[in-house]
Amino acid sequence: MLFLWATLFGIGFGFVECSVVVYLRSIYYPEGFAFPLKPITGTIAITELLREAATLVMLLSFALMAARKASERFAWFIYLFAIWDIFYYVFLKIMLGWPESWLTWDILFLLPLPWVGPVAAPLINSFTMILLAVVIISISRRGIPAGIRPQEWLMLLAGSVITILTYTLDYIQYMLERFPIQTFVDNAGRPEVLRYSSWYTPREFNWILFIIGELLFLAAITLYLIRNIRTFARARRIRSMEELE
Repeated sequence: MLFLWATLFGIGFGFVECSVVVYLRSIYYPEGFAFPLKPITGTIAITELLREAATLVMLLSFALMAARKASERFAWFIYLFAIWDIFYYVFLKIMLGWPESWLTWDILFLLPLPWVGPVAAPLINSFTMILLAVVIISISRRGIPAGIRPQEWLMLLAGSVITILTYTLDYIQYMLERFPIQTFVDNAGRPEVLRYSSWYTPREFNWILFIIGELLFLAAITLYLIRNIRTFARARRIRSMEELE
């Protein structure tokens, strides 16, 4: 039953996110969304950043209330995040007819620098998160300690770093074509740097790097699943032997 309520919660948040984007696009992109991005400043910019932060707080709050174990809380958080993200695109398609295809470019985050990628990429990440969440929660409900071991965390973290790099690499390369890395880092707020960054239009997504990140995620899930299946099978054998005695 908790899965049902969590899914409805994520779907509802997906629509809230979609509705905000519908409003913003009607203001800033009445002719249709396209790169380069139009600058959003002042109260609207601050409100948007705080809204995103508030959304994460609410997703985290649900996860904290849904479970006591840290691994399960992590699982509920990524499950909610994934459902939210998937239905955000579902509702955008219904409301605006966007994205036009799986390969349509989208802006995912703006901090600490723009994250961009084809719509298919965050959707793949979301389904991977759902898979991991369902595996963790299902194992925990069987009475098996569902903790994630260091080697599994290492693969998940490495996959996350590679995935983030994939989303930000094109923008970084774009900026470094004009500014040396030290100038870019030390003078990120200077008018000429901001002006050049405002012209950014995505050019290439490194699918090979993205796939490497996804393979690390899947390897961690597989390792975690096999380990816990063996633990469950061993516990059943012990229980059977005790019943025979």
